[in-house]
Amino acid sequence: MKSIKPLSIQPIPYQGSKRLLAPRICQLIPDGVETLYEPFAGSAAITIYAATYGQAERFVIGDSFGVLIDLWEMIIERPTELSKRYSEVWHAQLDNPRHFNEVRAAYNDKADPIQLLYLVARCVKNAVRFSKHGHFTQSADKRRTGMKPDKLTRTVHAVSRLLKGRVKLYKGDFDACIRDARPSDFIYMDPPYQGTSYGPDQRYAAQLECETLIEALHRLGKRSVPYILSYDGRTGYKTYGDPLPNSVKAHLLEISAGRSSQATLNGSAAETVESLYVSHGLELFDMDVPQHPQQEHLFA
Repeated sequence: MKSIKPLSIQPIPYQGSKRLLAPRICQLIPDGVETLYEPFAGSAAITIYAATYGQAERFVIGDSFGVLIDLWEMIIERPTELSKRYSEVWHAQLDNPRHFNEVRAAYNDKADPIQLLYLVARCVKNAVRFSKHGHFTQSADKRRTGMKPDKLTRTVHAVSRLLKGRVKLYKGDFDACIRDARPSDFIYMDPPYQGTSYGPDQRYAAQLECETLIEALHRLGKRSVPYILSYDGRTGYKTYGDPLPNSVKAHLLEISAGRSSQATLNGSAAETVESLYVSHGLELFDMDVPQHPQQEHLFA
């Protein structure tokens, strides 16, 4: 069993990031990975962890949310410029109580990646929300000022040193992002949950049809490309989405994610349990993981 180590560098702090779960998820990554793909990258927590501990030679960070990939390009290639501009945006809030709303309006008009980073860092519980038109809608967290510029500077420079020259950025559809993946590569996928992507509680800039995902998993299975999929799960007694069909050849695991941030926002205390689909062929048997009656394994 691979040792679990802490991870502190995280340049994009948002609710739903896999930073705290990365040590457990990355235990399942096989040895000798050539390229690790993260096509629903978000904060790219799995990429950062795997790169930190040498679990792949190269990386692909992809997302259909184009502004996010613009932000990753700045983090990796232009950290000094990013730090300077973020510091300017952050300090401007100190004597302007309307600053957050003004930045939000400007971002929704021009889609500036620095403004997006500030909004994510400063909004309520780092809980990103978008309208159906892709506009950032979350409000400012009045109890804090967001990630301070000195911490942001240290973080983005550390990530730049870690990933520069080893990563390819992809802006667009996840299936196209992973099209060239081979059996010697590895894919980690964390698409938007069904329970938070459809209906009145849409939180993300783009949605994904379940059928599209299933077809992509079938193709990966035929090509023998190893993958892990974080997909739905449950909070307290509420289950998000439906399980994937048996035609998807993968082990179903559950992983405890701790207390739900969303439940906390709603005034309750509930634990979140996430589902992991692990492609057949990945080694599970050297892990100290107890049995669970409904799933094959349960991460504590």
